[in-house]
Amino acid sequence: MLAKLFRDISASCRIGSPLTYTLLNSAADDLDAGGITGRAMAGSERDRPGTVPGLRFAAALHHVVLDGRAPELATHYPSVGGEPRLATLWPAAEATLKEHEVEVRQLVRANAVQTNEPGRSGPLYGGLLVASERVGGLPVRLLEVGASGGLNLRPHKVAYRLADGTVLGDPDSELQLDPEWTGLPPADLSRPLVLHSRAGCDVNPVDVSTKAGQLHLASFVWADMTQRLERLRAAMRLAQSDPVQVERAPGAEWLERQLAELPEGVLTVVWHSVMWQYASPAERERGRAALAGAAARATGSAPLALLVYEPRRAHGNFELLLKLWPAGLSLRLGHGRGHGLPFTWEERPWG
Repeated sequence: MLAKLFRDISASCRIGSPLTYTLLNSAADDLDAGGITGRAMAGSERDRPGTVPGLRFAAALHHVVLDGRAPELATHYPSVGGEPRLATLWPAAEATLKEHEVEVRQLVRANAVQTNEPGRSGPLYGGLLVASERVGGLPVRLLEVGASGGLNLRPHKVAYRLADGTVLGDPDSELQLDPEWTGLPPADLSRPLVLHSRAGCDVNPVDVSTKAGQLHLASFVWADMTQRLERLRAAMRLAQSDPVQVERAPGAEWLERQLAELPEGVLTVVWHSVMWQYASPAERERGRAALAGAAARATGSAPLALLVYEPRRAHGNFELLLKLWPAGLSLRLGHGRGHGLPFTWEERPWG
């Protein structure tokens, strides 16, 4: 079962990260053969598929590499200046596992997948512009569930450089992002996004002001995606200059408190991205109930929105979905890849 989960998730890495694809398939073969990977994964054999044990395994090895304690494996990792040699990658990984077996096992068991990809700020920014415009231009109260290090809680402070030379957001931002858009958000892009307030929660929040927090998030970036790693580091620097606290709390419980009141003159937006699969069925149900209760109390002067960027199994891609109350709007705004870019804007009814 564990080997199958490794192979299943490796398929999503094949195009973007040949290194991670090769690593996970080799580890799956090693699991089948009763090798060192089985000992490193001890205690995780019955993990739910949604917890993605293969990505936690890859992140644990990357953690050791980024920390400078796996010199042989580091020669294959572009994240530290190496060059992938896929034919000899597994022997180097196996040697690292043998040396750091206990630590890798501890990291795999302790960590949840936390990519906190700042590229998703592109769809988020556009989606917030659409949502605000549809309720008359109200400022946004942004609530993020599963915020990790909170890197997507400052979409108005990112520079979005479009192909035609237009720059949206903050042109002088630490984070300069090419959102790789096809089409444009169905909103007035000349109107700046106004955020009333921001808040986030996570069951395991990451403090990106610390070296440990920075190392933790960087370890989940696939090691041969250096542009992604540079984007992450820029987002972490931006977060340090514009701190937003991420509360340690389960999402549903936190939403119940945050949605107890909907402030007048503000659009409250509940946002999450690529985290729903990690929530338990009970947590999802409680979260839906909290949202439904707030939706029933939404008014024209105190509206509510749900804006999500999540994988849709039926369509095989990631979709940006928007619901607005009390307007009763349900829109599919577009679709893209898991990291938020490239992204295609294509408004359609949702549901």
